[in-house]
Amino acid sequence: MNWLPVALGAMVGAPLRYLTDRAVQSRHDSLFPWGTFVVNVTGCLVLGLLTGAPAADPHLRLLLGTGLCGALTTYSTFSYETLRLTETGAGLYAAANAVASVAAGLGAAFAGVSLAQAVWA
Repeated sequence: MNWLPVALGAMVGAPLRYLTDRAVQSRHDSLFPWGTFVVNVTGCLVLGLLTGAPAADPHLRLLLGTGLCGALTTYSTFSYETLRLTETGAGLYAAANAVASVAAGLGAAFAGVSLAQAVWA
């Protein structure tokens, strides 16, 4: 019955992604896709925390890691928004989005692992 925690996490993650994206983007008058950036970096942090927590319950990993983060984060939207920026002549924003998303995502994942290891060590 491993699909149940995944489904429950996804039921929270998908609307959370949409609502967070809209809330963040509405506060910025910019071409940069801040909403997608925030949900993706947040998902990386949560996955880092789960990865660094050695005693995390497998069902919690399915609920939060696969379900919540799987529905919260969005590589396809990141790719689409980067492509649209390029197509509309905002190549600098597209490059900044690609570089910042990868750097911030990796940084958040590493920070999450470090934080979890410090707490549970």
